[in-house]
This record gives sequence, C-alpha cells and structure tokens, in this order.
Amino acid sequence: MDFMKAIGIAASGLRAQSGRMRVISENIANADSEPTRAGAEPYRRKVPTFADRLDRELDARVVDLGRVRRDQAPFRTKHDPGNPVADAKGDVQLPNVNLLVETVDMREAQRSYEANLNVVTAARRMISRTIDILKV
Repeated sequence: MDFMKAIGIAASGLRAQSGRMRVISENIANADSEPTRAGAEPYRRKVPTFADRLDRELDARVVDLGRVRRDQAPFRTKHDPGNPVADAKGDVQLPNVNLLVETVDMREAQRSYEANLNVVTAARRMISRTIDILKV
C-alpha cells in the first residue's frame, strides 16, 4: 500500500470539507440578516460543490472544493410593516437559509472531515510501526 498516496487523497478530502464548513458557517452567520436598504435582496444561501481532479504527483484522483453557487430557492418573508426595508405590503424578505438544513450539512461535513483525518492518522501509525519493525 502506498501510504503517501492515501495521505494525499485524505488530505484533499480534509481541505474540501474544511472549505465546505466555511461556506456553511457563512450561511449560518447570515441566516437572520436583513437587506441593507429597501428593494435590495437579502443574503442568498451559498451551496458548495466538489470537483475531482487528477493529481499527477500522487497519480491519484483527489477532491477539491468546486464552484460555490447561489441557491435560487425563494427568500423567506416576514410581515413587519414598521421595518424600514419593508415593501409596500409591509413584508421584509429574509435569507433563504434554513438553519436545520445548515446544521445537518455541517454535521455531515464534520463527519467526513473526521473520517479523512482517521485515514491520515492510521496511515501515520502504519508508517511508524513499519519504521519500528525495520529498526530491529
């Protein structure tokens, strides 16, 4: 088994999941934000994507954080006629961020990150034990 290849592939997974968690964190941070002025759109949820590529140095396919796209789902609305950014009907548009969805996505990203970290840890242990055996 090529330990360096395993570590390299797992490291790409760590980077990709770390980027995914940053995007999810931004969504959570902006979940309750309001538009800055009347008629402006509120924050639009971002959706991370993944892309695979061939790493010629490792001679293996690795994963990268792909394009981060905007979720085109409709905005939430709240009736608040006293709000300065409310429309003529008294409704305020709010971000299309669902905290439950973001929490589940964050947990999934965290578990994937931990799985990749476990691969790196196991490979390092195997390398260390191999070196110990060769010392004898």
